[in-house]
Amino acid sequence: MSTQRSGVLAIIGACIIWGLSPLYYKLLTHVPPLELLAHRTVWSLVVFAGLLGLQGRLSRIRVAMSSRRDALILTAAALLISANWFFFIFSVQVGRVTETSMGYYIQPLLVVLLGVFVLKERLGPLQWLAIGLAAAGVAQLTWGLGTAPWISLFLASTFALYGLLKKSLSVGPVVSVTSEVLILTPLAAVWLAWVHLRGGGLFGQDLYTSALLILSGLLTALPLILFSSGAQKVSMVTLGLVQYLNPTMQFFLAAVIFAEPLTGWHVTAFVMIWTALAIYTAVTLRQERARRRIVMTSSAEAALWTKSSSERSAKP
Repeated sequence: MSTQRSGVLAIIGACIIWGLSPLYYKLLTHVPPLELLAHRTVWSLVVFAGLLGLQGRLSRIRVAMSSRRDALILTAAALLISANWFFFIFSVQVGRVTETSMGYYIQPLLVVLLGVFVLKERLGPLQWLAIGLAAAGVAQLTWGLGTAPWISLFLASTFALYGLLKKSLSVGPVVSVTSEVLILTPLAAVWLAWVHLRGGGLFGQDLYTSALLILSGLLTALPLILFSSGAQKVSMVTLGLVQYLNPTMQFFLAAVIFAEPLTGWHVTAFVMIWTALAIYTAVTLRQERARRRIVMTSSAEAALWTKSSSERSAKP
């Protein structure tokens, strides 16, 4: 199997797990979301630390935390991702998967805006049109429902900011996420201890719930490992396109499996956001093809120049 194909398959595997994850959290609606978040944090640390231990890379966590700057970034990233996880869990449990899918559709366009305002990147007219369309979709949904889709906007913004912070780290994704859950685990452990001391806490009460709570660690770690492995083998365009599989599957679950209410305002918003993503993706693909042509032309010219120079030097 080619490197490119294995990379795409790994990313598809990660997105399928993320896209189907609402099915898992629906099985745990009897567990309070904060308690479930705490278990997800603790068991994620077990899986990630175990993986790094098998690879002999546990010492890299200490290296990642040795710099005060990196430690602050990792702490901020940990807070952002834990907030994102909590609201995702909460949204699934209260039947708002439609909004979670919308949030993960909006997130790539928010990343672009952060690139413009924080990293000083430039956009073309069509890219601004795409962002404007997405914003208009959210605005008409707010008007129609009488309230903003706060869950969608919160999930999109926290994950976009999380990605921005991660760009400034030199450590790999598995090491950085392990460091993040390590930062969060003491808080999670204290919360779980307090819940159990008060007579609550569902872990240990029955095998079904306990097994599902333990599974949360693998469900968090496995897709990230697959995604990290695949991202190293494919282009950014391919990476961006395949990621839309995740919110698409969540939207399907919300509309077909969970039968969540889908008003005309929702449909219009989704169509506008999908159109925005199609425009942005088309522009990105065109830019990628142009970049490849320039690289190929430059390589060909360099090869001709090298050949010509060799021939000239070979003449007596």
